[in-house]
Amino acid sequence: MAKPELMDYDKALELFEPVLGFEVHVELNTKTKMFCGCANEFGSGANTNTCPTCLGLPGGLPQVNHKAIESSIRLGLALGCEIAEHSRFARKNYFYPDTAKNFQTSQYDDPICHDGSLTIELESGRLVTVEIERAHMEDDAGKLTHMGGSTGRIQGADYSLVDYNRGGVPLVEIVTQMIEGAEHDAPEIGRTYVAGIREIAKALGVSNARMEEGNVRCDANVSLRPRGSKVLGTRTETKNVNSLRSVERAVRYEIQRQAAVLAAGGTITQETRHWHEDTGITSAGRPKSDADDYRYFPEPDLVPMAPSREWVEELRRTLPEPPAARRKRLQADWGFANLEFQDVVNSDLMDAVEATVAAGASAQSARKWWTGEVARLANAAGVAADSLVQPAQLAALIALVDAGTLTDRLARQVLEGVIAGEGTPAEVVASRGLAVVSDDGALIAAIDEALSKQPDVLAKIRDGKLQAAGAVIGAVMKAMRGQADAARVRELVLERAGTAESGTVE
Repeated sequence: MAKPELMDYDKALELFEPVLGFEVHVELNTKTKMFCGCANEFGSGANTNTCPTCLGLPGGLPQVNHKAIESSIRLGLALGCEIAEHSRFARKNYFYPDTAKNFQTSQYDDPICHDGSLTIELESGRLVTVEIERAHMEDDAGKLTHMGGSTGRIQGADYSLVDYNRGGVPLVEIVTQMIEGAEHDAPEIGRTYVAGIREIAKALGVSNARMEEGNVRCDANVSLRPRGSKVLGTRTETKNVNSLRSVERAVRYEIQRQAAVLAAGGTITQETRHWHEDTGITSAGRPKSDADDYRYFPEPDLVPMAPSREWVEELRRTLPEPPAARRKRLQADWGFANLEFQDVVNSDLMDAVEATVAAGASAQSARKWWTGEVARLANAAGVAADSLVQPAQLAALIALVDAGTLTDRLARQVLEGVIAGEGTPAEVVASRGLAVVSDDGALIAAIDEALSKQPDVLAKIRDGKLQAAGAVIGAVMKAMRGQADAARVRELVLERAGTAESGTVE
């Protein structure tokens, strides 16, 4: 797909002011779906978690999931929303193959949560308060897979498959007010806001919050207006962006694309757009419908909801420490520099590091292993890092390194064994025979063997050229199959040469 003309980002911001809006869909992790008893499970066989109700078959009657209402209220409270004393569901009527009922059960004029806000902090330290218009409940659609063609999109596909397992899964859709004054920070505001919503949902335990599994998805609305104008531009809505990096890229791209169109005398079409992760562009979807087009009317098969004030206050008392306050506390407790802590946050490993520290590891070691070797293995496998190994397992591995039982090199092999299901770190060490050789006698024998093959090394070391010891150390490490402590080998080599560590000849 060819890229359309784009305007330089800084030039676009000289000519136009971006106005943003975000609709974040948070999939709740209830055991069952929103209006029926089907399992809410990711990864099940296609169309196995379905029933007459979520398929919209005649005679299937919905019943509201009480846990979903509770989770929605808690999420709304965490976002500073007012909880409506009276709310109801409505039918949002439209036809699309992934919506078997031909309507979505959502909320229109009576959402359960409204008028909240979330203050986010950008990397520059700038604080931005995003006003939230509403957070309403609805059920999700199924999933279409387009077969054939080169893009994976419906355009050019030979045929499409639909999996209704996701149809009926409970969602909370969080809709912002217009965000003005974003200026050059617009892409970062998008990424940071969605990250904040995701962080809150995860802290509350109401969602698995895995964007790669579609638990959190963002529709990014972008419009431009000429500098000095008070008239809003025509907006586009980039649908179902499912990574933080992609939210940032999609917002930046739409600003550059729209600016190029407007500067050339063109007009922006109000439409949905698709984000293409591989090429980093958006493409036109369908003309954007307004509320009237959906012919909303109250859901006749569900009674209105009226959560008691006592219940709402009881749920308020269950809210955890706010994520922003938690981040500041953990950074102070761990003693991390800003860049070190941001590395953990950006890697989405704060929970994993915290649990590993709680299991006995030092904060620096936990950070090093999670953001280093574990993240590398996870990237290679295409999975989340915290799905590979348990914090307690990693803490046990770190303890073996701290005790001198393992070197970092050996520990990486042990980690691979743990991930492969070979047992605990200690069991993998025993079964693979990976413990560091701590017998000085064995090390001295290997050193003497290496020195006998490199007789000139001793003379060089005694002349003060301590770097010459590296050749012997390397030979010993090879002979020991990497199971020697290189620092201890160095000490023994210098002892055999009769040279002090300081570099002076005895």
